[in-house]
Formats: sequence, C-alpha cells, structure tokens
Amino acid sequence: MRFARVAFGIAGVYGLVALLPLYFEREKYEHMAPPAITHPEFYYGFVGIGVAWQVAFLMIAAQPLRYRPLMIACCVEKFSYGIAVLVLGFQNRVASVAMAFGTVDLVLGVLFVISFLRARASTPKST
Repeated sequence: MRFARVAFGIAGVYGLVALLPLYFEREKYEHMAPPAITHPEFYYGFVGIGVAWQVAFLMIAAQPLRYRPLMIACCVEKFSYGIAVLVLGFQNRVASVAMAFGTVDLVLGVLFVISFLRARASTPKST
C-alpha cells in the first residue's frame, strides 16, 4: 500500500498547491489568458470541486484499502481533465501551460490505476 499512499499523497498536496491560489488570482488569470471570465460561479465552482478532490486524494493516501472503491472515481477525474486538455491543446484551443497540467493529470491517473490494481492484490480474499 506504500505505492498508493505516496501516489495519492503527492497528488493531493500538488493539487492543493496548484488550486488554492486560484481563489485569489482570478483577475491575474483573466489578464494572462483573456477573455475575461464571464461566469465567476463556474470558475470558483471548478476550483472548489478541484480542492474537494484533493482532500479525497489525501484521505485515500491515509487509508488506501478502505477507500479503494473511490480510486475509480479518482481515475475518472484525472483522465477526464487530462484527455480533454490534451485534445484542446492539439486543436490549438488552450495554452501549452494548460497542456502541461493536463499531462501531469494523465500521469497521476496512471499512478491511480496502478494503485487501484495493487490495492486489489492486497485485499484479503474472503472464503
């Protein structure tokens, strides 16, 4: 379970470091990547949901076997964002920095899949 603890722990801390500043940098983001955000509720909603997932990652890191079923949703979270951003990047619809974050999410998604499979191998078999 060490692998899952490390993978989810790194993902949770990384995500909090990346997402929490967004609560205070909306105007900076609008200036760096126009156009201006016209629906701030979606922006702050995205940040809030992202932060909630980071907390879930940290919970899984603390008790991987207990929260193993939640790892499936974590994989969906990572792959849905990572794939979407990369597709948009190849269409020249997002900045390369967004593609970098999408790639990080894909790598973390692969680590989550490995964690899920290893946790299955560690789960005691019932008779």
